[in-house]
Amino acid sequence: MSIPTLEHAAVGRPVNRLGFSLFPVYLPPADLPPIATGPGSGLVVDELPNASVPTLSVTNPTDRAILLIEGESLVGGAQNRTLNVSVLVPADTTLEIPVTCLEQGRWGARRAFQYGDVMAPRRVRRTKQDAVAAHLATVGAPPGARHADQGAVWQIVGRELDRMGVESSSRAMSDAKAFFDRDPDRRNSVEELVTMGPLPGQCGLVVSHGRRIVATELFASSDLLRPHWGAIVRSHLLEHPTADGRPSASRALRFLSRFATSPSERKEGLGHGIEHHVRTDRIVGQALVLPTSLIHAGAFAR
Repeated sequence: MSIPTLEHAAVGRPVNRLGFSLFPVYLPPADLPPIATGPGSGLVVDELPNASVPTLSVTNPTDRAILLIEGESLVGGAQNRTLNVSVLVPADTTLEIPVTCLEQGRWGARRAFQYGDVMAPRRVRRTKQDAVAAHLATVGAPPGARHADQGAVWQIVGRELDRMGVESSSRAMSDAKAFFDRDPDRRNSVEELVTMGPLPGQCGLVVSHGRRIVATELFASSDLLRPHWGAIVRSHLLEHPTADGRPSASRALRFLSRFATSPSERKEGLGHGIEHHVRTDRIVGQALVLPTSLIHAGAFAR
């Protein structure tokens, strides 16, 4: 696998809170067409006429491409969902996109979709990405199939809610916000980090629990990262650290290198770009790339 520009990634000094370390990642400037993303992008999200759990309809009525990122939450509709892959939706286009449900109950009580304040948590995304990559690597798999194991995701959502001690009548991941409400120190740390925002020129982050690198989130530019910053930070601070020890920039760089050089399953994107799906015994991840640039990537340690 070769992700454009990732071989030139650099990491800065981490921000450390509550046993978490967030290493800023810097990438060379990307030569990109205009791209919008996040809640202000203008994208319209809706159920299909015959609503289906694993598929939604998105319409881009604007004159620029709109980026949807794997793992972001769409709250509402017949059930809350999260994207299975990153999609760069062309201008003036309607697409059907593959999603996974983050809520076991409530099917049919429709509400307008909104972007969630929290990305799907790390373990949920890892489980989902693992299933998508395994499915795409299967001989004879339909080229458009990017479905996850819904039962496995619901099981992980339930475990995450139980671990946090959060009650949810519909077993909805979005109710995890109550976890912050009960912990003022954690809530204050989240608010501080969200307000801090990405640093000038920051294109992504590597997340470390003590000395253990657990995840990375990467974008082509700081402008594409910024609308998702708060949701990404909140998703990681829903956890308790899984290791202690001293965080290391060299380990962060090795994680990025491992991701960039791992073998991948490549598929034409649902909109613009090419998808790379990585699934090894050490790392699970996805990337959406254009010929000369990474657009978005997320990867997780096993």
